[in-house]
Amino acid sequence: MGNHGHSDGNMRRVVIALCLTGTFMVVEVIGGILSGSLALLADAGHMLTDTMALGLAAVAFHVSKRAPDARLTFGYQRFQILAAFVNGLTLIVIVGWILFEAVQRFLEPSDVLGPTMLAVATAGLVVNIVAFIVLHGGDQQNLNIRGAALHVAGDLLGSLAAIIAALVIIYTGWLPIDPLLSVAVALLILRSAWILVRRSGHILLEGAPEWLDVEAMETRICEAVPGVCGVHHVHVWGLTPQDLMLTMHLNLEEETTSPTSLIREVKTLLKSEYGIGHSTIEVEYDDCADRGLSDR
Repeated sequence: MGNHGHSDGNMRRVVIALCLTGTFMVVEVIGGILSGSLALLADAGHMLTDTMALGLAAVAFHVSKRAPDARLTFGYQRFQILAAFVNGLTLIVIVGWILFEAVQRFLEPSDVLGPTMLAVATAGLVVNIVAFIVLHGGDQQNLNIRGAALHVAGDLLGSLAAIIAALVIIYTGWLPIDPLLSVAVALLILRSAWILVRRSGHILLEGAPEWLDVEAMETRICEAVPGVCGVHHVHVWGLTPQDLMLTMHLNLEEETTSPTSLIREVKTLLKSEYGIGHSTIEVEYDDCADRGLSDR
């Protein structure tokens, strides 16, 4: 129930941010067109994708609460990671679009209405700050909520850059500041997007948690649980960063008569020291049962 309550809270935060972002996106598109500002239009395009991304994040939270079934025996929690991966990829696409438009503006500068740009960008900054605060109050270990927060953080930076560009244009008339700051924001977004794609991709590829030293864990099990003389065929992965799973083979001493009690000790250790809540353990007394059957 605790995880469901936490997920419901995250979902509420995403829906609030979705409403704020979607509503202001329309305002920013109109303002960008009227002012002729690339910074505003770039941020509006970013907010359009953010609205879609936040919608996907909300759907992911809803779908992830479904109970396991015959087709997806582990349940639907991985959908959150898939949503985070897609959100990261869309951020990278947005960066490409902003950079392309910026090059065009450098080659062919166009007039920008500074006061209109400033008013819209200031309003956008306020909206994005509120949305970011709402999302930042969620679980930052959840890649889905983190991906949504990164999208809004990119919008916040875009609004801030548009304000600075508008002030420079109003007081100096220097138009290149508009595409120049757009490029700076795009590069900041790119860094965050790559981290999100890398982390979510690692989970989708069934990678072991980055913080886990598997060899040290094997040694720890052999030292902490009497009767275990070897550990091999260890596979660790996560449905999400919080829901870790493991399979392993244990070599037990010949005189062991109650393997169930040893397995229970190992499971307790895995849960308490490594946060691995689901483990499947095969016990062996001599040769590995998989010898000659698998190269893994």
